[in-house]
Amino acid sequence: MTSPQPGACDPDWNAIWKERQRLQESTRTHDDTSHNWDRKENAERYDANARSGYDDRVQQTIAALPLSGEARVLDIGAGPGTLALPIAPLVQGITAIEPGAGMVEVLRRHADHDSIRNITCVQKTWEEVDPARDLMPPYDIVIASLSLTMHDIREALTKMDAVSAGSVHLFWFADMPFWERMYADLWGPLHGRSYYSGPKADCLFGVLYQMGIYPDVTMLPMSKEYRFGKREEMMAFFEQRFGARSPAQKRIVEKYVSPLIRPEGNDIVISGASTLAHVRWKKSGLAG
Repeated sequence: MTSPQPGACDPDWNAIWKERQRLQESTRTHDDTSHNWDRKENAERYDANARSGYDDRVQQTIAALPLSGEARVLDIGAGPGTLALPIAPLVQGITAIEPGAGMVEVLRRHADHDSIRNITCVQKTWEEVDPARDLMPPYDIVIASLSLTMHDIREALTKMDAVSAGSVHLFWFADMPFWERMYADLWGPLHGRSYYSGPKADCLFGVLYQMGIYPDVTMLPMSKEYRFGKREEMMAFFEQRFGARSPAQKRIVEKYVSPLIRPEGNDIVISGASTLAHVRWKKSGLAG
């Protein structure tokens, strides 16, 4: 694979990715533990939301993959098995890369319950993975779905391409997803500073292009849902999520969230829509 160097006037998309990732992470300075995936309760909450609200996205994702009974699959950022569990019965085997101890525990529990024996878990970040030691490449299908949080995305993509013998499939945000729009709306009123959105699919495409990989891109609808049994539980979750500690800050969150709430049966729900990009290429580097 030939890697063209950016010209004098061309942006360095990998550097842009790094900076956008840095800014996005620097925004969240409060002690929000809801994304600590080592914690079992957080993994179980994510898993419950995924099973109730992500069914359409999961089915769309699976339908977009060239799965077969002989295929060996690598799932990077597997979470609680949102994709790995439904894919496993359709393929020869799947290796799930997931650093969160809570996520791995939930994934293994579901696999045991459903008698799924062809999932191998590697509890590491993609940056930590040593293919020669931790994996058994090459893989027919490499997937990274909503897990592209690496700082050096070029290095991460190079490793994905290297362990693939078939095709690589990335699912990443084409626009600002619902939860980031909530951050953008609330961060100024709550904390007096701007919220920085993370890098999106346009930046990802630019990095791949400068690597000499010319991917095929398809846009997919994406929805996000927050579901709770009680209003108090929902408000406590969002107060922690947005770092609202003082009574004044909590009132700001409640005023913002309340109009978005709708009842569904015994639950209360908040949801929003955005667009997901399916970025894929064959091992040759050609679109497909």
